[in-house]
Amino acid sequence: MKILNTYANQIPYLYFIAVTAYWFTVFNQSNGISAYPILLFGIPFLWQIIRPNKKLNSTLGITFVCLSSYLILGYLSNLFNVPSLMLAKGVILYGGLFLALNFLMSLWIIRNSLRRTL
Repeated sequence: MKILNTYANQIPYLYFIAVTAYWFTVFNQSNGISAYPILLFGIPFLWQIIRPNKKLNSTLGITFVCLSSYLILGYLSNLFNVPSLMLAKGVILYGGLFLALNFLMSLWIIRNSLRRTL
């Protein structure tokens, strides 16, 4: 349990690195070499694991909370305009899970930055 508590602060960063790696593999299959700039999105999260920085942590947290909030609004507006929920059930389930996890991990990053400053 002590090991889990030690590495619990790295979970949001590892989540965003995993999402970046997933996006890269999906786009790399269809777009080829033009998918490599997607890997640049994982660098700040990797940097936070290697050498934590308070300003970068706060910036990442606030940025991704704003982006996740915007995506949640877009998701809800799309959800209410879906004509047949049976056809889009998988998309709605996985999209909602992705958005919820993004929002929670962003809030977790902000919580980590607030804890480090206090």
